[in-house]
Amino acid sequence: MTISEAEVQATLKQLIDPNTEKDFLGTRSARNIKISGADVSLEVELGYPGKSQFEPIRRQIIEALRKAGAASVTVNVSSKVVAHAVQKGVKLIPEIKNIIAVASGKGGVGKSTTAVNLALALAAEGASVGILDADIYGPSQPMMLGISGRPESKDGKSLEPMEGHGLQAISIGFLIDTDTPMVWRGPMVTQALEQLLKDTRWRDLDYLVVDLPPGTGDIQLTLAQKVPVTGTVIVTTPQDIALIDARKGLKMFEKVGIPILGVVENMSIHVCPNCGHESHIFGSGGANKMCDDYGTELLGQLPLDAAIREQADSGRPTVVADPDGRVAEIYRRIARRCAVKIAESQRDMTSKFPNIVVQNT
Repeated sequence: MTISEAEVQATLKQLIDPNTEKDFLGTRSARNIKISGADVSLEVELGYPGKSQFEPIRRQIIEALRKAGAASVTVNVSSKVVAHAVQKGVKLIPEIKNIIAVASGKGGVGKSTTAVNLALALAAEGASVGILDADIYGPSQPMMLGISGRPESKDGKSLEPMEGHGLQAISIGFLIDTDTPMVWRGPMVTQALEQLLKDTRWRDLDYLVVDLPPGTGDIQLTLAQKVPVTGTVIVTTPQDIALIDARKGLKMFEKVGIPILGVVENMSIHVCPNCGHESHIFGSGGANKMCDDYGTELLGQLPLDAAIREQADSGRPTVVADPDGRVAEIYRRIARRCAVKIAESQRDMTSKFPNIVVQNT
């Protein structure tokens, strides 16, 4: 009994990766295919972190190839995250492959909670992840990650990132007292953002998640002009007043050439813990309509749940506090979609070009 290469290729072409919604052959994920009689071995390399997906994908391929006539099938599934293109005229930062900005047009929509859970979800899927708290006036990541203390500086010039739940993190909140207000003008704030980003000794990050302050002001403009951003996630709630500002934020990033990865709708629905009644306290369908209007993707909808707030306030956000829960799975699904959309974007090729040096000879 044997199986031909054509049969193996045809089988792989019919199998769809549930995360990319494309076949493993078309995405060039399947590689090193070896056939010996009826024995087949291959490797599948995903362009996004998907540790939770390795075993389901492995089983999916084994079952399909056995049905096609293979006697034994060996499949190794892994992930490899590479650097992708950013806005024109901005260079990548060493040790950071991709930067994801998490933005909102308006405060109070759960942007920081989304940012930290997105970062933790990417890490849970096997990526090396950092988080930069760019909200200089209202830093919240130290509390959300349960990190206290001051960052070290081994050389007197740069900062070592703090660590919490497997994330590398930096925030102005690590450098000032909790009760100290940042009474700074715009130029000082933007300079602080650049220093936090470029003077931190990040260690080989697949993704840096940047938790932006709300609005479309100085920090957002600095980010767009000087920071190599791979893509942006817009956070909103369903109510009209939040959507008005979310649309402005989305349009701003479009204007400066930063891709929109999608929209996250927070506080989408409330389920009564006593009777189970579902109610749309802040309205419904708002983020869906916004995505339709602007041709972007609704990455996920999160419930209005007291546990999400309690877990973030306690320093153990939902993805680590309740990793097997329904809400953590929504965050992981959002993280995988962001990573897939980045993986499908144009790769950064600047590192492939040699530096040209002109010398007098």
